[in-house]
Formats: sequence, C-alpha cells, structure tokens
Amino acid sequence: MKHFLLTGGTGLIGTAIIDKLIADNHQVTILSRTPAKVSARDIPNLNAIASLAEIDDKDKIDVVINLAGAPIADKRWTQSRKRVLESSRIELTRNLVDWLAQRQSKPECLISGSAVGWYGDGGEQTLNEESSFHDEYAHQLCEQWEQQASAAEKHGIRVCIVRTGLVLAADGGFLKKMLLPFKLGLGGRLANGRQYMPWIHLNDISRLFLTLTEQPQAKGVFNGCAPNPVSNAEFTDIFAKQLHRKALLPLPATLLKLLFGELSDLLIGGQKAIPKHAMEIGFKFQFETLPNALNNLFPPGDNRPGQSSSV
Repeated sequence: MKHFLLTGGTGLIGTAIIDKLIADNHQVTILSRTPAKVSARDIPNLNAIASLAEIDDKDKIDVVINLAGAPIADKRWTQSRKRVLESSRIELTRNLVDWLAQRQSKPECLISGSAVGWYGDGGEQTLNEESSFHDEYAHQLCEQWEQQASAAEKHGIRVCIVRTGLVLAADGGFLKKMLLPFKLGLGGRLANGRQYMPWIHLNDISRLFLTLTEQPQAKGVFNGCAPNPVSNAEFTDIFAKQLHRKALLPLPATLLKLLFGELSDLLIGGQKAIPKHAMEIGFKFQFETLPNALNNLFPPGDNRPGQSSSV
C-alpha cells in the first residue's frame, strides 16, 4: 500500500484515479478547497485536507499527483479570469513544490498535469513531445505550469508532465456539454472543422497517470492523448452517427470569436498530437480509435447522459 497525495482530486480525471487507487487499497489524501465534499463519500483510506500544513512531516507520502486547475474553457479569458487560471495552476504548483522541498522525506515522484494546449495551434502538423509550439496564451500558461512542476527535480523527485488532450467521458467533461445539442440535431463542426482534436478516453488517461507512478525510468513530458487524433469535422461526424443524429449546423469562426473572444483560439485551433513517449514505455491504450471509445461511452440503444458500459 502506498500513500498518494492528489491536488485537483475532485475533478473528472482525479475522481477516476482515486477510484482506482481505493480499489487497490492505497491510502489517498486529497488537497481540496472543499474537503467536506470528499469526506462525505465516507470511504476508508480516503482523507481530505484544506491545507498542506495539515500533513505532518512524519507522514510518509510516496506519490504526488498534481491535477489542480480552474476549468480553462468555461469562461471568457478576461484579465481577472486569466489570474484565476494562473493562480490555480502556476502558484499552486509552485507552493506544492516548495512544500515538498522542505519535507525531510521526499515522494518517489510527482506526476503533474498540463495540456496539449502547450503546443498552441499546431495546424495539420503531427506533434510529439519533441515538437515546438505556437506562442499564444494557452502555451504560455502551460509552459509556466510545467516549469513549476519540473523544479521538483532539483530536490531529487522524479517528475512526469502529462499534456492531457480532450477527455472523453459519458457523464462529464466537454462531451457532457455537447450531448444535448447533438441529440437535438443542433450539432455541427466548429469553424472549418480542419483543426485536430487530440482526444483520450477517461479510463486511458487515468491509467496513464498511474502507469507513470509505477515506472521508475519514466520522466519528462508525455502526451495524454490517444494515438489516433481526428479533425473536428471527423469528430463531429462520428459523434453524431454514434447518437444516430445528423450534424448540420456549423458554428462559423467569426461567431466563435464574437462569443468567446480570445478563448475561441482553443476552439478554432487544434493539435494533431500523438503519445510517442507513452507508447515508448509500453503503455497500451484500451481505446485507440474514436468510434471504439464512443461506442463504449454511448452504447447503441442507450445514449442517455451518464450511461456507459463497464470498462
């Protein structure tokens, strides 16, 4: 049994990781702004804290998984919203690493979240972990976030950075927002639809995080996305067919810019990212193609929100 410390443990990925850890009888501590919400689950080996100061220096922590961060696509990127995005990622990670540095007993590793947004808009170029970037706000945010996490290496802690793509889940994430309009026949591509969408099934991204905790040789950046990214137009078509609907109402780029401002860069741009490093360490994706992933989440004959087959 190991002791895991998680930040952002109440989010989509964090919840999936915790369920797997508890099932394997590990001890889990969650740093949360709402610890009472976690405690209400009343699960053995699961504890919630509001401050790192609540952890005694004598309490050994084996692994830290850092997932904290305010949702990046929920609101327009006003200056005040950018401060929230930066504080919840960059400042929290800096404080976390500073706290780890002061502890007498260091964890084996820090697995820290980031996003494929680090690459900015990559157009139709295939991107792996050695690829360069297009300099825009998403890149700047992710770069500073990654730098703070990587600083833990100076204290003898193995660090892995996971640049997560669009996470597919039946009862959360971006598909939850898409489901109703698509079921009503109101879905459609975004802009010209040529931008790539680096997606990943929730089960695979949670497994990837845990796999990185188990492989001492794994370090550096890992793209957290399936090996077969698709364009927005392809995604739209496949998703609509899975729901037995048509997607005939595209959203023009001009309208997206009007509605979302700078945030529209995330919707109009994309990344044809592939998980080169994950495949190099032997990670096996359970869901390599989009039709396979969607069929698992929205089985034929049961396309209601929140319904998925077992994994």
